[in-house]
Amino acid sequence: MNKSNKSSAYPGYPFTTYKYIATNPYVAVYAYPEALELIVDAVSSEREDELFYDYLLSAAPENQRSIIAAIRDDERKHFKLFRELYWELTGQDIPPAPEAAFQKPASYCEGLTKALFGELGAVEKYRKILFGLEFLPYRNIITEIYTDELKHATKWNYLFTVNCK
Repeated sequence: MNKSNKSSAYPGYPFTTYKYIATNPYVAVYAYPEALELIVDAVSSEREDELFYDYLLSAAPENQRSIIAAIRDDERKHFKLFRELYWELTGQDIPPAPEAAFQKPASYCEGLTKALFGELGAVEKYRKILFGLEFLPYRNIITEIYTDELKHATKWNYLFTVNCK
C-alpha cells in the first residue's frame, strides 16, 4: 500500500471497483451525517414507545410482564446512550421531538407483532449508525444497542409464539 492511500477513506477509493458490492456507502466519513440524523430519529419517538410498552405491560399475562419490563428498561438505557452519544459527537443536545400520538394496537398479539418488527427495523437503522462512526468506543455503544435489539426481537417472537397461535 502506498502512502497516498493511507489518507483516503479506504485504500483505493475512488478508483477501486468491487466485484460484488460497493463498500463506499459504508465508510464512516460518508455515512456520518446520516448517522447523526438516525440518532435523532432513534430518540424522537421516545414518548410513544414508552406508552406502547406500558400498554403491552398492562395487556400481558402476569408471568410475562418481567420480560416486557426488561425490554422496556433496555430501551430507556438506549435512549440515554443515544442522547449522550449525540452530545459527544456534536456538542449539542438532541432537539425535542413533537409530541406523537399513541395508537393502541387492536390486540395484544397485534402489539407483539408491531414490537417484533419494530425491533428488527431498529437493527437496520442502528447498523447504519454503526457504519457512520469510526471511534471504537462509539461503535461499541452502538453494537451493545443493536445486539440488545436482536435479543428483544427474539423475546417478542417467543411471546408471540406463546400467545398468538
